[in-house]
Amino acid sequence: MGFVVQRFQPVLALLTLLLPLVISSPAPAQEETGAPQRQIVAFGDSLSAGYGVGPGESFPEQLQAALREEGYDVTVTNAGVSGDTTSGGLSRLDWSVPENADLVIVELGANDALRGVDPKITRENLSKILEQLNERGQTVILAGMLAPPNMGEDYAERFNPIFPELAEKYDVTFYPFFLEGVAAEADLNQADKMHPNAEGVGVIVDNIMPTVTEALDSQPTEG
Repeated sequence: MGFVVQRFQPVLALLTLLLPLVISSPAPAQEETGAPQRQIVAFGDSLSAGYGVGPGESFPEQLQAALREEGYDVTVTNAGVSGDTTSGGLSRLDWSVPENADLVIVELGANDALRGVDPKITRENLSKILEQLNERGQTVILAGMLAPPNMGEDYAERFNPIFPELAEKYDVTFYPFFLEGVAAEADLNQADKMHPNAEGVGVIVDNIMPTVTEALDSQPTEG
């Protein structure tokens, strides 16, 4: 037994020397600056989830890259679910969007319109989503959506105003149309003519960037 102790004495001596250094090691640079990385959540459907595009090409990934290039220390989480309606979004809000997220981009409603969901239901669901996020005190960007032409004028007149009216009611930032500059542009969409390709996602990111950076800049700084 004495042989074993003697054998490991050099190792124990080395650990004794290193332990104070480990304990006193400086915190990561992020903590030193007192400016923790901000968390953004893209909460939506296939349009923001990255349906049909490759790694690094989805909306959250391209937005994160663009913001970091502009000097924003952020992580953009992909909380998009393909095929999700506003009903689906509402049902998963609690576990899809953490309460510590600094900014939530709500992009829902396209599938409601495609399925002909009663606009009254869409309005009620989005109202509850915005109400919950407001109660948490989170910064929100509500991305608008437009009803497809084949749904008819009556449907569009009931559906399209939902987004600007709710943005005003809940005092959140409103981005009028998530697919601005991309919808109906063949070279910016996939073969299904509904989902943006990687280049189309890039256009969406370029268009929404000023809205996102303004929302981030308006937040109080810590430290």
